[in-house]
Amino acid sequence: MLAPNSLAFIALCNEYCQAIEHARESTRDEFVATMLRQIPRIYISASDLKPEEDMLGDEAYIDNVLDEQYYDSLRRHIENLLGEDDSYLEVFEEDMKYSDTPIAASISEDLCDIFQVMYNLLDVVRDAPDELVQASLVAAKEDFETYWSRPLCNVFRALNNLRYFA
Repeated sequence: MLAPNSLAFIALCNEYCQAIEHARESTRDEFVATMLRQIPRIYISASDLKPEEDMLGDEAYIDNVLDEQYYDSLRRHIENLLGEDDSYLEVFEEDMKYSDTPIAASISEDLCDIFQVMYNLLDVVRDAPDELVQASLVAAKEDFETYWSRPLCNVFRALNNLRYFA
């Protein structure tokens, strides 16, 4: 049986994926507001995931099932929705320490990179036995800690800037 935190995380992944998939039907302000509501909840929920000890190890892997064309179409829709405000300065990039040139990042690309992680997770957990769901949650937690927590926080800052300071 899955822990309540695990179920909440899966539900948030589904909610986030739906918001990304329906971005083209939103106004810019609606979309930004939706992302600003969801991103902190995702961060907290992913941080609170508690993988079972016997699930750690080689089993923790999620196949990439998201089609590149679908990813690109979603990214383009969000990029068009945000227009020139899609770019923001990446301040935590390692290369920034040695560069006089600002490093730009893309809100749409960061959001779609996070979408890809969640989409792939949802594909695995749909109708899967609990053991596979647990292993997938372990992989998602590891990916969060090593990769997508940073773009999640960075894009939150960029979206906050769009909503309140642009």
